[in-house]
Amino acid sequence: MNDFVLLSLVPLVVSTAAALACALVGNFLVLRRQSLIGDAVSHVVLPGIVAAFLLTGVVAPLPMLLGATAAAVLASALIALVRSVGGVEPGAAMGVVFTSMFAGGVLLLETSGAGSVHLDVEHALLGNLESLIWFEGTGWAALLDPTALAALPPQVWRLLAVLVAVAAFVLAFWKELVIGSFDPVFAATVGARPRVVDMALLLFTAVVAVFAFEAVGSILVVAMFICPPAAARLMTDRLVPQVAWSLLFAVASAVGGYVAAGYGPLWIGFQSSVSAAGMIAVVSGLILAAACVAGPRRKGTRSIGAPA
Repeated sequence: MNDFVLLSLVPLVVSTAAALACALVGNFLVLRRQSLIGDAVSHVVLPGIVAAFLLTGVVAPLPMLLGATAAAVLASALIALVRSVGGVEPGAAMGVVFTSMFAGGVLLLETSGAGSVHLDVEHALLGNLESLIWFEGTGWAALLDPTALAALPPQVWRLLAVLVAVAAFVLAFWKELVIGSFDPVFAATVGARPRVVDMALLLFTAVVAVFAFEAVGSILVVAMFICPPAAARLMTDRLVPQVAWSLLFAVASAVGGYVAAGYGPLWIGFQSSVSAAGMIAVVSGLILAAACVAGPRRKGTRSIGAPA
């Protein structure tokens, strides 16, 4: 049990916090049919994060966020350029820019020497959950020891802070988010400031993606933005229960995926574990597949209602 606190407690807390934050934001992305924005953000931020690391020499939240912001601005400019020069529709322009920037980020990792220090392609895709060891966590009593708590990996506090900030945003702007998700024109007429709320939602999407990137990588972030909310959408036609279902699925994915990654291969005879973040993404996909097959609202018999 002491080994659990030392080796597994922090990865479970970090992955669960990241999954919950992504799911909270993802509910409104799904309702607005903007689910792939999470995917786009994870692709776009990679070159910005790598560039920030090369300039500063550290993997820290503020440089990463600034680099990601610069990459997002560059992506917007490139999309406009591709649309005007190539005469293609917006979706195609975004696809070209997002995939090109992600490939550029991977190439920058491989050629800059960053991969030999703190960042590499595997880290970018799958994070480093397994390396988040709490060396002072020698037992459950460490949770009550201020000295031991101060030695927690910084990713714990960062992602818990992001989760609290996202939850506060959703609670504070619940009405605006709901109205803007279903009828942006009506939201503008009643002073719900849909454009401001949309920008705030995109900002929080980017913040969650950037802060989760270091620990869980881009694959898990994409999966958590989409799979738990989409599965929850197939379980109910009421918004508050949908959010609750998505949070439940997020926790189940994080815990189930971590356990399956660490112990599943051993149970079937293999000698080593697999990537925790990758398995968490797989479990979230399996939950979505199960909801597609057995979810009570999978046939879309009625449109989603107002919050209960």
